Amino acid sequence: MSDEPAAPTLALAQARARMLAGVMPIAERETLPLMQALGRVLAEPVTAQVDVPGHTNSAMDGFALRSADARGETSRLRLIGDSFAGHPFAGPVGPGECVRIMTGGVLPEGADAVVMQERTRREGDDVIVERPVDPGNSIRPAGEDLTRGQPVLDAGRRITPADMGMLASGGAAQVSVFRRPRVAFYSTGDELRPVGTPLKPGQIYDSNRYSLHALLSELGVELLDLGVVPDDPTALKTTLRRAAGECDAVVTSGGVSVGEADHVLDVLESVGDVGFWKVAMKPGKPLAFGRVDDALFFGLPGNPVSVVVTFLQLVRPALVRLAGSWPRPPLRMPARLAAPIRRNPGRLEFQRGRLAHDEAGATVAPLGHQGSGVLRSMSEADCFIVLPADCAELAAGDRVSVEPFAQPVWNGSADDWCEKE
Repeated sequence: MSDEPAAPTLALAQARARMLAGVMPIAERETLPLMQALGRVLAEPVTAQVDVPGHTNSAMDGFALRSADARGETSRLRLIGDSFAGHPFAGPVGPGECVRIMTGGVLPEGADAVVMQERTRREGDDVIVERPVDPGNSIRPAGEDLTRGQPVLDAGRRITPADMGMLASGGAAQVSVFRRPRVAFYSTGDELRPVGTPLKPGQIYDSNRYSLHALLSELGVELLDLGVVPDDPTALKTTLRRAAGECDAVVTSGGVSVGEADHVLDVLESVGDVGFWKVAMKPGKPLAFGRVDDALFFGLPGNPVSVVVTFLQLVRPALVRLAGSWPRPPLRMPARLAAPIRRNPGRLEFQRGRLAHDEAGATVAPLGHQGSGVLRSMSEADCFIVLPADCAELAAGDRVSVEPFAQPVWNGSADDWCEKE
């Protein structure tokens, strides 16, 4: 591998846009019972099979009546029956009459309003309404939430817990979803050893594969763990061909720099195509993206923090797109620095921080050593402090932009993404 980059260094926004443009979403589908569809991506739009609610009903416990009979300061009405959820009152409500009704109970014929029971009192079989009642008061019209034939969810949406309830209410007993992406992952490096085995001088435990396993598991993809591959071109080529043959995407860590033992890019160029391999971000500048046959390839750096940062900023959006959805752009928010930051300008940087709140709003504290090999900074953090490339020095109290680790990832829009120069 020469010392010259295969392509110009790209801004993060450019790299992300090009990755997304190069992803062809999975087309294979399967039909699942609704109860098994949580977290899956819809392959077809879903429409409501019924009106929701199916009948005009009460929004609270009270009495169904004709609003024309309750126009005065107080009104006396005769109680003629009950309407409970699932057990409607059979018959109309006439002048001067009312029906006791529970939340969700069907509004009886003739009634056009409900008065909550706290605004009434009982006198034998009569109900005294203690204030005027307007037409439509405390009722939920039929079809207020969904109407029969109305689109409920579009294709490409990842089904959330709230979606499950809405799909069920609209009568969707089963849904068509895209197949889950199959993703192979492995670490490269002669120095890596399995956790639980003794270490010899110069050896370290393979932590990156555990981070990748967790990050991929959160996305709900099918995993193929290929372990640790030594820094040997033949072994790397054999493993890469196997991974590409069995999976839709391959994610590796290590071997994408320009050292003499960094063979991943050479191997990738011999069996596939390299899209780009340098991104103007810190940590995580050396990064390979390409394709081997029909499989996407993501070659991440070897430093532990760089693996997590590059996965979250670049690989995760691409895998969301591969799954058939669109990723959400990173959600950022302002916060005040709790301590000063001094750095060398030059690249967009993702420092690790911890958020807090006081009477003036959000604050963020940088977490000690920000080196790309200090994984503890990721473990203790709950956000990235996003520092522009030209930022050099910040004082305590200065405003910065932060990206919380916990934020929406799925169900974005194609309009959210464009390549920025």
